[in-house]
Amino acid sequence: MVAVAVALADERGADGVTMRATAAALGVEAMSLYHHVASRDAMLDGMVDAVFAEIDLPTPGAPWRRAMHERAASSRAALRRHPWAVGLMDSRRRPGAATLRHHDAVLGALRAGGFSLTAAAHGVTVIDSYLYGFVLQELSLPFASPAELGGVADGMLRALPADEYPHLAELVSRHALRPEHDPDEEFDRGLALVLGALEPDERPG
Repeated sequence: MVAVAVALADERGADGVTMRATAAALGVEAMSLYHHVASRDAMLDGMVDAVFAEIDLPTPGAPWRRAMHERAASSRAALRRHPWAVGLMDSRRRPGAATLRHHDAVLGALRAGGFSLTAAAHGVTVIDSYLYGFVLQELSLPFASPAELGGVADGMLRALPADEYPHLAELVSRHALRPEHDPDEEFDRGLALVLGALEPDERPG
């Protein structure tokens, strides 16, 4: 049932997941779902938990920066598969087992790397703020491929006289339109800056 709801959300967004729509996709009556889930809100809990279950947990014993980088990359991939989930990941009052396991493992990797509890909490907040912000920005861009980017950028350049907006024109022409421009590299570079600014404040446990 949750898998069907996730597929509906991937197609229609979270607002498109109703008890009636989920039941229709399953070929049953809407009332029959209440034998398995108490409400639509509970359904959302399960859907978010399913997305967390797709994210790789930090490798036990790995250096904390590598563990955080791999976890962030896996999170980004999951959120790109399920764009509706970005704003829901940390919103649930009744998180499921996969959600709790994920957060516990992330905190554990930082604690094992020498972060105090306060510093680990701060680190998670900073990393996730970058992660969710980057994905939201990615998903809101008005293009989905390099070919579409070229068309959008050409239109922007025509509306950006270089003598009036020199820095924006330079950004579009010399950065965004580079043949080798790679969103994955952009994400990795920004994440490296974030992780580079974090430092353990205790001896590793």
